[in-house]
Order: sequence, then structure tokens, then C-alpha cells
Amino acid sequence: MLFKIYNEIHLFTERRNKMITLKSPREIEAMRQSGAIIAGMHHMLRDLIKPGIDTWEIETKSREYIESHGGVPLQVGFEGFKYATTISVNSEVAHGLPRKGLHLKNGDLVKVDTVVGLKGAVSDSAWSYAVGEVTPEIQKLMDVTKKSMYLGIDQAIIGNRIGDIGHAIQEYTEVEHNYGDVRQYIGHGVGPTMHEEPQVPHYGKPNHGIRLREGMVITIEPMINIGGWEVDTDDTDADGWTVRTSDGSWSAQYEHTLAITKDGPKILTSQDPEFDAKYL
Repeated sequence: MLFKIYNEIHLFTERRNKMITLKSPREIEAMRQSGAIIAGMHHMLRDLIKPGIDTWEIETKSREYIESHGGVPLQVGFEGFKYATTISVNSEVAHGLPRKGLHLKNGDLVKVDTVVGLKGAVSDSAWSYAVGEVTPEIQKLMDVTKKSMYLGIDQAIIGNRIGDIGHAIQEYTEVEHNYGDVRQYIGHGVGPTMHEEPQVPHYGKPNHGIRLREGMVITIEPMINIGGWEVDTDDTDADGWTVRTSDGSWSAQYEHTLAITKDGPKILTSQDPEFDAKYL
């Protein structure tokens, strides 16, 4: 689940740097076990998400998976949120509500995000899914967004700065591909709660921001739009959560939780040990 940015001035202050919780190897391993539940849930969704599925079934099956594997769906009850997952379709960027009767169609793009606790260890991961066959334009958006996440992860090494992560993502998505890189919602630290310092924007300047240290655990979760980067958040009583692109263009998102270690970034929510081999 994303962190909403309210004031960029506070992103890189020493005060916030002091609030960062560094994790021990034992704590990181516990978070990896929590992350394995999310990874398993996403594996299940690969087979479940097909044209005609109701988004409510995605919610119920995801919650059943988490709880049957000993996890706690931590989004439930967070600031009044009622669901284990957020399910965002097409131009919905993030925080979409699972809705009974909303059936996905062939060609849709759906993003599913969740946060899991396991014996006090927290992990957070979102993934984009093509429903049936998507257009080449949407497949390219998904591919670029996913690659941008990994470009950001490659910058998450001891001694680099937060801005190095965002710069790598922004250069690839906005400069090279002319997509919109969402500003208002960003990545964040994880543990002991789902939203911790530091804030991790997916845009930025190289060699700016707080310096990355061994034991930090963060999310990198770019939200990339076909159109502009601006988004609007539904503030109605009936919703109050869903984030949509301001121009109606479609959006993709991928997110991993990762630890910064002396051996490089280590993904704690990996779904693919072969693809992620160098990050494990």
C-alpha cells in the first residue's frame, strides 16, 4: 500500500533519517517469510484472473490464501480500510476498492496490492495483471513499468541515496518512454508497521536525499501512466480511497519489498527465484 506524499520539503531531512528503523539479519529473514506469503498469493492470482472474474472474488480468494498460510492481511482496518487487497482497474492507479459485481473484461489491466504480517514481520507487494489479451500499447506499459522497478532496485545499494532510485525510474519511464511517473504516491520504509521512513519517491535527482544504509527495508513501487503523471483521489463518502489518472489514461504498477544489505539489494517478496536470482 502506497504512502501519500504531503510535503516534499520533509523528504530528505536529517530528522526523518533518525526515525529510520534498521533491521537485523534475523528480522529481514522474518520479513522474507512474510513476503513468501504475498508471492504465493500472486502466483495464485496468475491463474485466477481471467475475463469475467468478479473483483470481489479476487479479494476473497486473496484473503483466504493469506490467512490459510498463517498471515494477517494488514490493510484491513488501516485508517478505516475494509479489505485485504486494493484492486485498481485500467485508469485507476492505486487503492481501488474490491467491488461486488465488477467483472473484468478481456483487455483490462488490473493491479492488486496487499500487505501481510507474519508473527510481527511485515511485507508489501503489488503486481499488474493483463486480463486475457491486452493491446500492444498496454503490454508495453506493463513491461516498461516492471523494468523501471528493477532499475530502481539496482540503485538500492549501501552508500547510494534515495534520489538515485527515483532518478533511475524517472529517466527510463519519462525521459526515454514519455510516460507519466506518478508523484503524489510513493514508496516507503517497511517494518515494524506498513508505512515507515524513509519515503521513497519514484522520481528524483541523483546523489540527493538520505544515504542508504545496511538494514534499511523499503518498497519500490512505481506507478506509471500512459499519459501525464497527475492523479486525483476519490474523496467521496462512498469511496474515499481510489486514485485515478487525471487524464483518464491507463496506469501500471509493480512493487517489491527489499532489504539493503552488504551483498546488495535483496528482494523479500520475490515471485520468481530464477528471474530474481541476483537479488536473493
